[in-house]
Amino acid sequence: MYDEKNCRFAKSHEWAFAEGDVATVGISDYAQKEISDIVFVELPKAGAQVEQGKPCAVIESVKAAADFFAPVSGEVVAVNDAIVDNPALVNQSAHGEGWFFKIKMSKPAELEALMDFAAYQSTAAH
Repeated sequence: MYDEKNCRFAKSHEWAFAEGDVATVGISDYAQKEISDIVFVELPKAGAQVEQGKPCAVIESVKAAADFFAPVSGEVVAVNDAIVDNPALVNQSAHGEGWFFKIKMSKPAELEALMDFAAYQSTAAH
C-alpha cells in the first residue's frame, strides 16, 4: 500500500511514490471515485519512455475514457498486469493493488514539483 500521505500528486490526479530513483504511479482515490466503475486500462509497455504531463495510458469506465498523464519522466520498468486483467482493482485499491506502473525517473526533481497530499486535497475537490 502506497500511503497517499507520502505520495506526490499531479493536478491531473495521478500520484507518484518514489523509492530511490524509481517511482510507482497510479491515479488518486479521488479520481477513481470520479471516474467510477473502471472497466479497461491500457498501460505502456516496459521499456517505454514517458514524459511528465504527457498521456501514456488510457483508463475507461462505464461513463467515459480518460488519458493517464505521466506524473514524472523516465523509463517504464514494470507494469501492473493485474489491473489489465482486473481493472476493478483500481476502484478497490487506488493506492495499493491498483497501481499502474513503475518509472525509473530521468528527472527526479520533477517529483518535488508535484503537490504533497495536503495541497492535493485542497485542490482536488475544486
